[in-house]
Amino acid sequence: MALAQLTDEQTRTWTREQKDRWWFENVYRGDLPQLTLRSGLTGFFLGGILSATNLYVGGKTGVTLGVGLTSVILAFAMFRLLARMRMANDFTILENNAMQSIATAAGYMTTPLVSSLAAYMMVTGVIVPWWQMLVWMVIMSLVGVLVAFPMKRRFINEDQLPFPEGRACGVVLDALYHGAAGEGVYKAKLLGITAGLTAIYQFLISDGLQRLVQFSILRMNRWAGMTEPWHFHERLDHYYYTLAAKWGLWTPKILGTDFRTLGLRLTLDAAMLGVGGLMGIRVATSVVLGTVVNFMVLAPIMIARGDIAPRPGPTGAIVPLTRAEIVNQWSLWWGVTMMVVGSLIALAGKPEIFTSVFKNLGGKKKERQPGDDVLKDIEVPLWISFVGVPVLSVLGCYVTHLFFGVPMWLALLSLPLIFILTVICTNSMALTSWTPTGSLSKITQFSIGAIDRANPASNLITAGMTAEVASNAGNLLSDIKPGYMLGAKPRQQAIGHAIGIVSGALAATPLFFVLFLQPDATGARVAANLASEQFPMPSALQWRGVAELIQRGVTTLPMSAIYSMVGAAIVAAFIEIMTIIRRKPFPLSSVSIGLGVILPPEYCLTMWFGALFFWWMARRHAVGTAGHRTWIEGMEPICAGLIAGAALTGIANALVNALVF
Repeated sequence: MALAQLTDEQTRTWTREQKDRWWFENVYRGDLPQLTLRSGLTGFFLGGILSATNLYVGGKTGVTLGVGLTSVILAFAMFRLLARMRMANDFTILENNAMQSIATAAGYMTTPLVSSLAAYMMVTGVIVPWWQMLVWMVIMSLVGVLVAFPMKRRFINEDQLPFPEGRACGVVLDALYHGAAGEGVYKAKLLGITAGLTAIYQFLISDGLQRLVQFSILRMNRWAGMTEPWHFHERLDHYYYTLAAKWGLWTPKILGTDFRTLGLRLTLDAAMLGVGGLMGIRVATSVVLGTVVNFMVLAPIMIARGDIAPRPGPTGAIVPLTRAEIVNQWSLWWGVTMMVVGSLIALAGKPEIFTSVFKNLGGKKKERQPGDDVLKDIEVPLWISFVGVPVLSVLGCYVTHLFFGVPMWLALLSLPLIFILTVICTNSMALTSWTPTGSLSKITQFSIGAIDRANPASNLITAGMTAEVASNAGNLLSDIKPGYMLGAKPRQQAIGHAIGIVSGALAATPLFFVLFLQPDATGARVAANLASEQFPMPSALQWRGVAELIQRGVTTLPMSAIYSMVGAAIVAAFIEIMTIIRRKPFPLSSVSIGLGVILPPEYCLTMWFGALFFWWMARRHAVGTAGHRTWIEGMEPICAGLIAGAALTGIANALVNALVF
């Protein structure tokens, strides 16, 4: 059914009290179950699972994926099936909405684990205990939630700002429960089938799971004399190089450097196909361009010049050249420059984000009469924020000092900047569904780094505070938007968001150690092993690069690296300025080009294949055809299935390797 909403004239001329009363009388559904025990438990466990998949993808690509629509479709299909089997009543629309608030909050809890916290460990070499990471993330996330409460009434109730991503979720929920419910079931089937087939493929390429099945269950090592389990190889070129070594075939090289040293491998990674589909052809092509320019042109030249060369390791042994060494020694600098300059200029090119902040927070004063607030019993009381923000902020600064060694005065000094940037980030989410936490956190990183250059933790962790507070504030309001459209109680959605924070932290933090901090030969967990070929941690490398640049300065870099940084800054500025001038996206994305420099080329190519496939299917199938329904309208659940099937099986394989063998 059509969702009730105010006209533009009503939004412009009515007082907030009039808007609140209209919403209370025409939209609010207070008698409908919302944050029930089952919706809370479903969101808690589903959010934990989706946060695990987000951590897996984040470690590979540095990209954090929204999980709101995926959770909505999964919960809808699950309870619709249980209702048909007479095992449970169907989910109400507001129960599903409350559930997605929990799941979405949980999914976003992975961000600091693959960015600021991982970068801190890389730079300092200190492994932060899991409980300290969990406590710090939960406190800073709750600060973001409390900061968002006062903005909710202004941004959503009064100004009726769009929050496009949240609105899309509300429209989908309305369609599922009051319209094309069959489409929801169809998309859930697409997701389930894709996830199942992907899980089977991932199982066949998993060394740990195959060892468990073949050696521990089937005992094939005893009766077949096997020493290693059989499994498919995800890197398809493995078969060619095996034959090449056996028969003396040609080994591909560029300027004398082996393709494998440059990371130029052919890999079939199902999760990356899904990520590429969600990225779209513009972003994925930009990523591939960054890979081609760096690993097929610049890196071979720098290796031939000697600017990138094998170096002595910590023990004195020579570290052979690998893709990671190429990135750490040289490529990281121009890739990070491209990303930072591009994101900052893109942010500056949206002046409405800044100007509307003052309009939204200021606005014209309206007379209020006692008893005007018809929503006082369902809104979150403002006193909770007025008390909670100062208390939790000081507590957050204290644990930042206690756990990471950031001076207490510096952590407190960063708070005003963090709150200003949070308002900007939330306003950006309201207008565009874009949360520029990456670029905003760099403002904190450079600002605090200018005060304290000696301690990298000062700029890394305070920037991490910015990202956590800002992203949770923006995401909470984006979650509340569909609830406002559907008549939900904002107080219950806020509680759900807090539940999701705990769920995501509990699920993702221990998994961080299993996936990224595998013990070395001596059994010790080493921070230097955080970034690997399987999990390159591109976002953490970007944060680390900025921290090291602040600490060491550019004078310690090779001149060729400095020239590349200048060139990257010029190109990024050109791309983003052209976007501003043309008032439409440039064919390439500067941030994505920089991402392609840091990511393994094999992942970039696989993501591009995924994006290319769905782009081609969109051109091939017209609207209204069965192909369009499957490949275009069903693109998101298919991609979610690829990611979920690969990630969950990959996580199971990592757990088997860590705990069994």
